[in-house]
Amino acid sequence: MELLRSNLSRVRIPEPTNRIYKQECCISFDSPKSEGGLFIDMNTFLAFSKECVIWNYEKTRNPVYLHIKQTKKSIPEDRPLKKPTRLAIGLDGGFDNNEPEYEETVSIVILPDFVSLPFPSVELPEKVRLAVDAILLADGAERKEQLASWIADKKQVSAFATNLQQIDDGVVIPRSGWKCCKCDKTDNLWLNLTDGMIFCGRKNWDGSGGNNHAVEHYKETNYPLAVKLGTITADLGAADVFSYPEDESVEDPLLAKHLAFFGIDFSSLQKTELTTAERELDQNTNFDWNRIQESGQEMEPLYGPGYTGLVNLGNSCYLASIMQVVFSTQSFCSRYYKNQNLKLAFETAPADPTLDLNMQLTKLGHGLLSGKYSIPAEEKADIARSTTPIKQEGIPPRMFKAVIAASHPEFSTMRQQDVLEFFLHFLDQVERANAVKPELDPVKSFKFGIEERLLCSSEKVAYNKRIDYILSLNIPLHEATNKEQLEAFLKLKAEKSLEGKEVSGDEIVRPRVPLEACLATFSAPEEVQDFYSTALNAKTTALKTAGLTSFPDYLVLHMRKFIMEGWVPKKLDVYIDVPDVIDISHMRSNGLQAGEELLPEEAGVRNVEPGKPSPNEDIVSQLAAMGFNYLHCQKAAINTANAGVEEAMTWLLSHMEDPDINDPIEHTSDQPFVDESKVDTLVSFGFSKEVARKALKASGGNIENATEWIFSHPDGSDLDMDATSSSPSCAADAGLPDGGGRYKLKGIVSHIGTSTHCGHYVAHVHKDGRWVIFNDDKVGASIDPPKDMGYLYFFERLNS
Repeated sequence: MELLRSNLSRVRIPEPTNRIYKQECCISFDSPKSEGGLFIDMNTFLAFSKECVIWNYEKTRNPVYLHIKQTKKSIPEDRPLKKPTRLAIGLDGGFDNNEPEYEETVSIVILPDFVSLPFPSVELPEKVRLAVDAILLADGAERKEQLASWIADKKQVSAFATNLQQIDDGVVIPRSGWKCCKCDKTDNLWLNLTDGMIFCGRKNWDGSGGNNHAVEHYKETNYPLAVKLGTITADLGAADVFSYPEDESVEDPLLAKHLAFFGIDFSSLQKTELTTAERELDQNTNFDWNRIQESGQEMEPLYGPGYTGLVNLGNSCYLASIMQVVFSTQSFCSRYYKNQNLKLAFETAPADPTLDLNMQLTKLGHGLLSGKYSIPAEEKADIARSTTPIKQEGIPPRMFKAVIAASHPEFSTMRQQDVLEFFLHFLDQVERANAVKPELDPVKSFKFGIEERLLCSSEKVAYNKRIDYILSLNIPLHEATNKEQLEAFLKLKAEKSLEGKEVSGDEIVRPRVPLEACLATFSAPEEVQDFYSTALNAKTTALKTAGLTSFPDYLVLHMRKFIMEGWVPKKLDVYIDVPDVIDISHMRSNGLQAGEELLPEEAGVRNVEPGKPSPNEDIVSQLAAMGFNYLHCQKAAINTANAGVEEAMTWLLSHMEDPDINDPIEHTSDQPFVDESKVDTLVSFGFSKEVARKALKASGGNIENATEWIFSHPDGSDLDMDATSSSPSCAADAGLPDGGGRYKLKGIVSHIGTSTHCGHYVAHVHKDGRWVIFNDDKVGASIDPPKDMGYLYFFERLNS
């Protein structure tokens, strides 16, 4: 006790704003349930395992710790299995999965000799008692940051319920025998509360559900509320009411009155349909969607180094799938595991290691690759009642997710994300974190150079180089190898459609496109319309080709499965035939060839009298967004002295037929001028117009200097190349890894769902001579890896 009193100055009582860690070690994945428990620094409120806490003492000299140890209670054999009733984890009515209960013991420990004092104790100084009470009562920082509960938002009262108008057409709804008014559907039916019409619900991504007739009826009538038949019981609060204008499930406090209007006595009705929330629950509970997850296969669970699962924090499968593939590469394995121990990473980290990306990547690397946490989970239920193999618990990547997402508003949410966007963001953040020692940067193993060649009708050429991390490929459906089967399927589908039937799942035929055909689309010549040739001083058509100037250690291929049809994103239902080994040697670009002549830089620009205004970019952009020619918009802004959009549009509409409307704009000598022909040239290289103009202004109108400027200003230029392009650090490809063009398939990230922002991601990795499936915390030997269903493919270069 005297030792504790002598160190009271190192004890702090936490303020409400302090971040208190008490669920997980900052350096490892140990928790209060681990053998040594968890030690919370009572000065910084960071948590450490028994192994790591001495490192913290050596670094900070903070001696006083709150030790929390949780020991599992024995589970009664007759404990009943509970089915979840709400979309939540660890809350009343939520997913329980028969988690064991734990008994918690708390004590005060003084380092370095691990002197232990019991808590609670009246002999403890008041400051210590207050500090411990505050720590124990506070929500842990881990819980605050992750918001890990999947809780369906409480339904709001609909704005349309109170004054809902109901049409008295004598409609009386019978107790049973319901059918859609537009088709033969007898399930998933919705009663419109305005006119009493019954229609089927929306069609789901997998073809189930209805035929969208209820929502179509709303679009025709604007009648706002509908209730799902089969969910109406004496408990009206559980009925599924949907508001189409508000586009969500809502509460209708007058539902009893609205139902009675159509003769519905709800007091004796029995539930026959699942609500929307219950369907979502079932999806999350069952979780057995299709071949990507190898559902129905008797899978052998795998344990040990390199076979550690990642706990789903709530829609975090996009992160888990990428990290499993990334840490199967030699570059990341060496940087954050083999050549980096936890103690050294902690010693070189800032005061708060939870905010340091290199520290958290080292923690994640050791967690995934050491095998320490890849052990069978203890029995959570009576084995006699379960045929499911015991899986591992996995590790929760909470701190890593918090630090990698800190600078990104979307990845810091609990919503599903596009795995491609996350991968590029991840590489960018890792590259920045290793900027001080670029020789350690593992990201360079993914880097490669791309060179685009433009050949104009003058037979002169222009070249542009950029650095990328991913090769994004279009999918040429016309190259499908099963065209005969597709034609037969489409004929069958049309015949069944005439009969009012749908094809069954086992009858569906999808196009099969070879990966070679996708790679060919990248290298294939492409016509560029309205290309301004500085050799001809006129717009012409140019031919653009592309190739790689270097071959990376790891080649990542992105399949463009998501396309836009009008304003609606659509996922291509297609198989890609991907071989285990590919050769891209023919895709190498060799730069300027003998006999080729580069396009010249344009001569100087004419000046006009001082005082002529430059066009206001806001006015020009707004007019251009309406579909007007950009040059015409600039002239309209100039000739109306930038008075406003309306004035510029009036001028533009009355001068459309001017003979000089297409002539280049002359500019003042004291204002930077952007030549639109040069903007078009940069746009043809893949940059956005906004970035091109900014670069040309900053480089005096010189295209080559403008390109250099873009590549040297990744933060300020707001690059908007292809969605797969990341902000490169330099124009040259010197220093990039390079080698032969033969690659072996290493990993696959597959996607289930209609959009990259919903559904589920799963990773398959080839390691130790076999394919392994990583499905969040489920890790097993893959029986049928979905090589033809990937969204991202990772190839490892074979040594020449």
